[in-house]
Amino acid sequence: MKHWRIEEVSWDRFDPSRLDPEIIPLVKAAAMVERNGDDYALYLQSVFHDDPDFHQAAAHWAEEEVQHGDALGKWAMLADPSWDFEKAFARYRDGYKIDVKADASIRGSRTGELIARCMVETGTSSYYTALGEATEEPVLKEVCRLIAADEYRHFKLFYDHMKRYLGREKLSFLQRLRVAAGRIGESEDDELAFAFHCGNEALGIPYDHDRCIAGYMGRAMAYYRFRHIERGMGMVFKSVGLQPRGRMSALAARGAWKLLSWRRSRYKAALARPPAAPAAAPVAA
Repeated sequence: MKHWRIEEVSWDRFDPSRLDPEIIPLVKAAAMVERNGDDYALYLQSVFHDDPDFHQAAAHWAEEEVQHGDALGKWAMLADPSWDFEKAFARYRDGYKIDVKADASIRGSRTGELIARCMVETGTSSYYTALGEATEEPVLKEVCRLIAADEYRHFKLFYDHMKRYLGREKLSFLQRLRVAAGRIGESEDDELAFAFHCGNEALGIPYDHDRCIAGYMGRAMAYYRFRHIERGMGMVFKSVGLQPRGRMSALAARGAWKLLSWRRSRYKAALARPPAAPAAAPVAA
């Protein structure tokens, strides 16, 4: 059951005078990734084909993820009335595919799959918290708060099922750590980059991963503060079987913050560079 509904959001409080133009492209991209939750549910239900309890949990999770996408898409169309969410999402679905009939997890085990999902929910919970705290637009602030709360509950959902499977599959600490680190590293893959492309670039512009991930990350990382990284690191530590609070977690959070700050500078520089000129046509002999 959904914990809130789109109709309950105070859409009449939308205030265009408080828009941050750097947030709008992020919301457009996030709307499509979230709206694609139904395909992820099909993938998860295929991987956990003989687990009816998880089937039901995945269906409820997807229902909320789709609502996140619809709410973000609605807000983005208020912020940019020229933007068509449905057309942008159709373009995204046409170009980004998930294997919804997979008979095994790409993580090597069901425990690994659930750890990976914990990483995703850690990232999204932190991200929407950061975005909601940064924006001054009241409706986006409300939507981000609602989504961040959902994502934290989703983390707990996947964590509880992960603990259940860990008792059967007995993944070692190193195996769990490898899955977690691998999924965190995938934050720069085509899922977000292509969503940024479909949400913000004209049809005639060819997709370029490096340009699009810089466009997304260069903006998104500007809204994080250390407290968001510190909280997220605690969730990561909990997922792999370490104490979520303590000296190790604090050291890891400081290291992650330094890494984020370095990457933020790198992406900011990439955004500032003018686009490369198209290659010249060869001269006929």
